Amino acid sequence: MAAADRFRRPHTHDALLAELTDKKTGPFGTMVEAMMFAAMLGRRKGRREPFEQHGEPIRLALMEGRLYGDVLLDMLAAVEQEDDPKILADDRLPERILIFEEYANGGLGYLKVEINRQPTQNLDTVVAKLVLEALKASPAEKKDDIGELMSSAALDW
Repeated sequence: MAAADRFRRPHTHDALLAELTDKKTGPFGTMVEAMMFAAMLGRRKGRREPFEQHGEPIRLALMEGRLYGDVLLDMLAAVEQEDDPKILADDRLPERILIFEEYANGGLGYLKVEINRQPTQNLDTVVAKLVLEALKASPAEKKDDIGELMSSAALDW
């Protein structure tokens, strides 16, 4: 499990993360932004994938300093463990970090496949297509887990 003040990045995707954050050609300015995108992509595609080997851990404070960074960590865990509201307790932070890490790993794996399928496209275009795909989801697909979570919470009041 991850240390409570850091999160791990999967070693198998170090090269992809470097491409995603390349100062000249990468679509993301920081490793944290790339990992946040990958975690949401992994969740959207239903790909939560554990990993053993990891690259240099990243300080959790860097994600918490991003707009909605801490919310992303909590919402992924809340949706993943919907029958366990105590997942949001302070002492369960390592579990929330693990969920984030595994979804990020799954998202990076999915992104790598998409890049390999479209070798003539630059990285910005592949990422943009994935974002547009998520935004253009049909109304039936658009009902996301977070929306469902908020609706069910409102019913409980």
